[in-house]
Amino acid sequence: MEYVEQTTTDTITLTDTAVQMIQSLLEQKDVPDHGLRVFVSGGGCSGMQYGMALEAEPRPYDHVIETQGVKVFVDPTSMMYLTGANIDYEDSIMGGGFKIDNPNAVSSCGCGSSFKTSDSAGAAAGASCSSCG
Repeated sequence: MEYVEQTTTDTITLTDTAVQMIQSLLEQKDVPDHGLRVFVSGGGCSGMQYGMALEAEPRPYDHVIETQGVKVFVDPTSMMYLTGANIDYEDSIMGGGFKIDNPNAVSSCGCGSSFKTSDSAGAAAGASCSSCG
């Protein structure tokens, strides 16, 4: 299979806080040359859910977003759902975590990790999530 890497700079943005947290995670795991894979998969209470993992390099056809030296890898299918999204990191009394503000989501679960788009099949709009709260 031919390896094609697509460098993208303006389809997904990362806040400074998210960049700092990703850098911190890479340092803690002793993998400073890795990147963060962000993906969308079927499931969750709203039909689709976000996922993240640290990976050494992009896969064939991945979009690679680089911000302040941090690389984010997104497969083409996930990019269809994440275009225009903003990734932030929030720390609160209930715990911290990455938060994706996705303009493509027409509804989302209270936990923020599950969503539905206008063209995605999934749970009915306004579905509640008993497993995330």
